Formats: sequence, C-alpha cells, structure tokens
Amino acid sequence: MPDDRAAGAADGATSHEEAYRANLANWEARVPLHVASESSYDLAGYLDDPAKLSGVVAHDAPALGDLSGQRVVHVQCHIGTDTLSLARLGGQVTGVDFSPSALAVARDLAQRSGADIRYLEAPFDEIPDRLPETFDLVYTGVGALNWLPSVRRWAEVVAGLLAPGGRLFLRESHPVLWALDDERDDDQLVIAYPYFEHDEPLRWDDPTTYTGPGEVASPTTYEWNHGLGEIVQAVLDAGLRLTRLEEHREVEWQALPFMVPTSGGRYALPEHGERLPLMFTLEAIREP
Repeated sequence: MPDDRAAGAADGATSHEEAYRANLANWEARVPLHVASESSYDLAGYLDDPAKLSGVVAHDAPALGDLSGQRVVHVQCHIGTDTLSLARLGGQVTGVDFSPSALAVARDLAQRSGADIRYLEAPFDEIPDRLPETFDLVYTGVGALNWLPSVRRWAEVVAGLLAPGGRLFLRESHPVLWALDDERDDDQLVIAYPYFEHDEPLRWDDPTTYTGPGEVASPTTYEWNHGLGEIVQAVLDAGLRLTRLEEHREVEWQALPFMVPTSGGRYALPEHGERLPLMFTLEAIREP
C-alpha cells in the first residue's frame, strides 16, 4: 500500500542501494503496526471467515475470474492478506517480498488459515534468480511501483515470470496523483512533484503509516514516480501484449485531505471527479 506522504522533500544524491536499505528498514518497522490494525488488515477476520477477501482483491476479483488451477505469483506481497485472498480465488499462489518480518506474518496467516501458499524472500531485482519458473498470473497490488527505481526493469521481471499465455494484472495509483501536492486542504489540484521517472528518488521523513495510530521507528523512505506512458511502453518493450488500460476516479485511501469516502469503501474527489485520474488498471499477456 502507498505511504501517507505527509512530509517530504527532494533528496540530494542518493544511491539506489541506500534507498533500498532505508525502505527495507521502514517496511520492517511497519509490520507490527500493520498486524495490529483491525481497520486496514484485520488479520483475525481472515481466520474467522474462510471466505473473506481483502478489499483490494475483492475489487479485482471480477476481472481476475476463477483462478482454480492457475499458478499465481504475487510480487511485493507484504503481510499476505492479498496473497491469501488470491489463494481463496483458487490460485496456486507464491508470494514474494523483501521484508522478512512481513513474510513471517504472511506465513503464519496462511498456516493458521489452512492455505497452501509458498513465500519467498527476495529483493525485486533478484526475483528472476531466486524464482526460476513461470506462472499463469503475475499480480501486483496497490502502492508497489513507487518503491522501484526503474519501471523498465519491473516490466522485464514480471514478463520473465509469465508462462506463454500468462497474464499480468496491475491496479495501481495513478502517476498524476503521485505528482500532486497532497498537503493542500483546498480543492486545488497542483503539480508539485515529478510525473516522469527520475533517477534521483524523493526522500520522505514521516513516522506515520497508512494504518493509523503508532509511529514507525525508521521513518525515512525513498520513492520514484513513473509516467503512465512509461509504464505502458515498458510493458510493450518487455514483449507483452496490452489487453486493458483503464483509468479510475476512486482510490483505495484518502490520498488528498479533501477527498470523501465512496459507497465502495474507497475515496474520490468531492466533486468534478472528471478532473483527475486516481488509479489505473493494466492487463497484458505473454503471447502463447
């Protein structure tokens, strides 16, 4: 999921390795806060209700369809609620993440739920070396691309994970949204941050996390934006055929202070929603 981005400024020269270490420390520190969050993750709910799906996967389920018998890999899976939900749609699921603490929670949740899910710890760039097999579906959740410096590398990795005829499914925050000034409390939409991919990440020093109360012990993070055209072209250049590209007027969290909740449990502009795309869905396949 995305960060709250409540504070931040452009950083000086920062290596990708330095950014990786800071982001890993931040996500490791978030795990206990996310585990404790009933409103955002509700781990107990998955144990009480064997049919429960995460809000993200429940939204995507009609497009994903019946996954019975399909080999599914969920990259950047965090603590595994979306991963478990994919398994509950019938998938034979592998979850991958860089955070050992998050994966410990994910494994425990799967085991206690009776779900046969394989988990793998790997930095994103090293997935091809540590997972030398292919899948019918590559799924990546909301708030994932902004943690990766190169969308071309991302596309190469996910394309390499797909078997012939396999499908990529991505629903993600829109890059225009990431570029907005998210501290304004009026209804003005003002570009304040890069829209196109930039080698130098933006640095954020924010002890909060999107689940609410509690402070993150390692508050520094580094993020990158990627333009929609850059994302689409990277997918095409990786050898996939685009089958769907849809922009949405709702987003999974209150990305701007003046957004209002919708009936579907997401957030939207209070009026004139036609001014701004908030999310997008992209699907692509590897030709047989």
